[in-house]
Amino acid sequence: MSEIKKLPPIITGPSAWVGKDMADNEQTWLKKLSTQDIEDLENAARHYLSLGRDVGEITAADFPLTSFRDHLTALQRKLLHGNGLEVLRGLPIEDYSQEFAATIFCGIGAHLGSARSQNAAGHILGHVRDIGASSQDVNARIYQTSERQSFHTDSADVVGLLCLREAMEGGKSLLVSAVSIYNNMLQERPDLAEKLFDPIATDRRGEIPEGAKPYMEIPVLNWHEGHLTVFYQRQYIDSAQRFDGAMRLTEEHVEALNMFDALADDPELNFSMQLQPGDMQFVYNHSQLHDRTGYTDWPDPDKRRHLFRLWLSIPGDRPLPECFKERYGSIEIGDRGGIITEQTKLHAPLD
Repeated sequence: MSEIKKLPPIITGPSAWVGKDMADNEQTWLKKLSTQDIEDLENAARHYLSLGRDVGEITAADFPLTSFRDHLTALQRKLLHGNGLEVLRGLPIEDYSQEFAATIFCGIGAHLGSARSQNAAGHILGHVRDIGASSQDVNARIYQTSERQSFHTDSADVVGLLCLREAMEGGKSLLVSAVSIYNNMLQERPDLAEKLFDPIATDRRGEIPEGAKPYMEIPVLNWHEGHLTVFYQRQYIDSAQRFDGAMRLTEEHVEALNMFDALADDPELNFSMQLQPGDMQFVYNHSQLHDRTGYTDWPDPDKRRHLFRLWLSIPGDRPLPECFKERYGSIEIGDRGGIITEQTKLHAPLD
């Protein structure tokens, strides 16, 4: 049963953008790094590496910035209260070792928020690349294939990507506003919009906390303390139907999910970008969905598509409803998301 008695009205504001507006106004989401910005980041990275510590232990204090620090403060605000995304472009990645690139990326992350572990081993630095996994494997991660992903959210407040290498062909980044999807559904099919506020089973894909079910029961859309928050991965919703006890999807739920997907795929609502080597993309998971087109990789293993990934928890963020504890464990602002236990030691595997 829905936790709300009536649907929230049309939601306005900078997070309710549509694709054409973003495509036509690149300056609203693209920041081109200046020579001074790059020098500031490189100096901070050299300082941290001189300490001889793992990149996964980096803190804002140990990654001292001067002029660029003000921009990261503004980026925090943009993610939480603005359009919810930004790309930093111009980092000369070809001049860096993988460790140096990771240090800059994780250092920026430390100024934005708290890095979250992306697995039980405590890896704060994820690697997005094709490792030959199959989307038909119910325990596989779609980002470990070269296939189209479909629009989804990650399990943290903010997801960051640093492009190290592009694919030979394809692999475009796609973004869409969940707020705009909701606004369209509310206007066209409020009966289906309401179904997205019902708890829906989402497959954990084998990452099951002790004592938990192999699936989560979190609504796709949540209205909590004046905020519309999205939680979505369609493939994982579909595969959760294999479990006894999982809420069965009714015809109306399937129709609602199909409409949600169709709107996400609508070029009037979404927009795409090709991340270039050195681009750093940051996306706010609670109001935006991200995706990636399929791609053809290079035959040479040393040239194949490879991105670093960060999950971040941001101070000053919105409150989340209790149901998010099923995925986040804690929903404490600034200290939530990812996979963290008392035994977890954060570190950043470089490969």
